[in-house]
Amino acid sequence: MSGLLTHLADVVWLVPALPLLAGLFNGARVLLGRTCGDASEPLTARLSALTALGGLLLLLAIDALAFRDGVPGHRVFSVWFGTPEWQGTFSFLLDGLSLSVATVTALIGWLVARFSANYLHREPGFHRFFIVLSLFLSGIQFVLLAGNALLAFVGWEMCGVASFLLIGYAWQRPLATGNALFAFATNRAGDAGFLFGLGLAAFWLGGFEWPLFTEEVRLPMVDARILAIGFVIAALVKSAQLPFTPWIARALEGPTPSSAIFYGAVLIHAGVYLMLRLSPLLEQVPDLMLALAVAGAVTAAYAWLVGLVQTDVKSALIYATVFQVGLMFFAIGQGWTTLATVHLCLHAAWRTWHFLLAPSWLQITRARPAPPPFWLARSRLLYTAALQRFWLDRLAMILVVSPTESFARDSRRLEANFIDRALGEVGKGEAVDAGRPLVRADGLPGRALAAVAGYLQQIENRLLLQGRGGVAEHLLQRLGAYLQTIEHLLEQPRYLMMAVMATFVVIL
Repeated sequence: MSGLLTHLADVVWLVPALPLLAGLFNGARVLLGRTCGDASEPLTARLSALTALGGLLLLLAIDALAFRDGVPGHRVFSVWFGTPEWQGTFSFLLDGLSLSVATVTALIGWLVARFSANYLHREPGFHRFFIVLSLFLSGIQFVLLAGNALLAFVGWEMCGVASFLLIGYAWQRPLATGNALFAFATNRAGDAGFLFGLGLAAFWLGGFEWPLFTEEVRLPMVDARILAIGFVIAALVKSAQLPFTPWIARALEGPTPSSAIFYGAVLIHAGVYLMLRLSPLLEQVPDLMLALAVAGAVTAAYAWLVGLVQTDVKSALIYATVFQVGLMFFAIGQGWTTLATVHLCLHAAWRTWHFLLAPSWLQITRARPAPPPFWLARSRLLYTAALQRFWLDRLAMILVVSPTESFARDSRRLEANFIDRALGEVGKGEAVDAGRPLVRADGLPGRALAAVAGYLQQIENRLLLQGRGGVAEHLLQRLGAYLQTIEHLLEQPRYLMMAVMATFVVIL
């Protein structure tokens, strides 16, 4: 490996770090009030685009040198934390899979950032969009370039947070916030599967590094199956495969650029990438690979049927995307990982163009959407099922979203009826005494503090402020009388001479 390639590989962490720094800088500008008016938009957009371009150029340079000298491979930069049994490291894996997918993703991210500058001009959330977009670009590069599952999970969660924020971009609209909640609740199931896999990897493999998931590290069949199931669930949810497909259509509530880069091109392929990265582990569990193939084939059939009855551009495109991703899962289940990788990269680029063109699609085509095929329209039951998306939205609402909302309502009632009353709530205190209306308190701590203050006030009143007859006044008067008597005696000549003589005795 040449020295230049080694040097570039040592700074590959800049690829996810640059967009993150741009997001932090733009966020600081918003907090400081430096983003008022149209004149502030170019700096935000250019900074986001330039950092995305910087990551792309760095990856292209590494690609060119890796093509000549070989890929850098697994590189460990530092250790986060760990125990004698396992460690969490800050590492990157630069191989053919990660470099190819990360380069395509960086190119798409840069193009979407450039496109968004004009598309979102004068939007109320212009700066907020670019902050979240930078967060996403950083997170997805962590997922693709991470050398271990733990760092990949950090990027996985960054992408999830960015997705939630952009689905609810128009937060004033209940539909947008409801769809954001739907996607958020569904994706938590995938996060739980990922965490389950991380825990088992630390226990059984002694770490999280991706090289530990290769053929050289053999696990018992049962252990390998259980370990892989957690990651498979995470991949199925993130890539909207059955039975987790309904959330992806609701995610289109966000702006068109976010629909393009998130659900049309990049984020929906994160599950495919995770399965490609874990393909050596999956090959140890043939029945799980068969399940992946079946899930991909069934999802592709479902998306094909539902896509035939869609009448708006975005919905038709998203089900076409789910169809293609289902084919990728089918290919992975068959062991065709190279085909799935090529399919992923080509589809991501192709679908980005489709989604960015979606706002102009009706003007370009100047025609109505094609009607459903005759054989589908003739079958009333199948047509209704496709039109209702096989009622999976309703099922997901009952099984996932409604319990989440019920839990949130119960938590709110607990907070309002117990926690707020116990601890107090700012601005809602009541007068503790009708005679002192300005002394207000709420909650057990506030009332206890008010009671202590009341007792101290009583003590103060009794000792100092009671006037004639107070204990403190009597003590002070008696002390004053004693001092006056001593002063009167010292003024007598005989006692004064005795005091002078005593002073000389002490001195001599």
